[in-house]
Amino acid sequence: MARAGATAAPVLPRRPARPTRRLVLAAGAVAAAAGVATVVHPFAPTAPGGSTTAGPSNAEPGMVLVPVAYQFDAGALPAGAPLRALAGRLAATGYDTRAGRYLYHHTKTWGDPVMTSDDGRHTVAFADETKVWQPLDGTGRQVTVQLEPQYPDQASRDYWRGKLTSGPQGAPGAMPLPPMELAPLPSGQAGLRELLKVRFGAGAASKEVSTVYGRYAVPRRTRAEILRVLADVPGFRWRGEVTDRAGRKGLAITFDDRSHNAQSLLIFDPRTGELLAHERLTLSPVRISAYQVILETDRTDRLG
Repeated sequence: MARAGATAAPVLPRRPARPTRRLVLAAGAVAAAAGVATVVHPFAPTAPGGSTTAGPSNAEPGMVLVPVAYQFDAGALPAGAPLRALAGRLAATGYDTRAGRYLYHHTKTWGDPVMTSDDGRHTVAFADETKVWQPLDGTGRQVTVQLEPQYPDQASRDYWRGKLTSGPQGAPGAMPLPPMELAPLPSGQAGLRELLKVRFGAGAASKEVSTVYGRYAVPRRTRAEILRVLADVPGFRWRGEVTDRAGRKGLAITFDDRSHNAQSLLIFDPRTGELLAHERLTLSPVRISAYQVILETDRTDRLG
């Protein structure tokens, strides 16, 4: 989809930094119990056309990213059996019983773009929050809000403070969307395998699953079939219970793409099977390349 609100800061040369573990956003507190990562986060989804989410009034701008572990880290098992079990018990979600001209998606993205200092030691990742109202012909409206940048460590935050030249955060930018016909989603496994490009492997499938959930209101039957398709793709590992950046409990799978030095993470709602989040990160050193949460999906007749 088209994006709005690009930063004015130049993209500087990038160089790898020190390895860390998987990174997620922590807004002041991180708690762990029984090996399950829990993140306290200050925002939640809004209704279609509602106001933009915001953090607490005492939140310090530019939060630092800290490591949070998977439930199953070392020795994670193949994801096939747990994915099939999840597919067999899916419940309905709100939009399953609603109709409307527009597909509504409310997302939040970190790491687009990323800048690193000349010496390669200090990194800043930009973030935005986007709401899209889009009928099947692809037209519609997109509203994007530039958010406070995020940092992998305190040293990076200290370095970039006062150096960024982007405009003030929090001002929404609206733009019309050009026509882009959305073909109906296939319902059977054969069509979904083609759509998700599973012939190219788990890395490609992860990206396409994120694209599908970012464009469509995926019905329950199709959500179940997507999970079954992924269950048959070699390489996915079961990471168990995790918490996404919106503070929502989910079930996660990952794929380590050693040839591209990257890992893909997909987090699914444990009740409905909807995709909650998609993360793409480098393996060595581990740094977030991109992380998106899908805060809300709906069907509506109201153009925000």
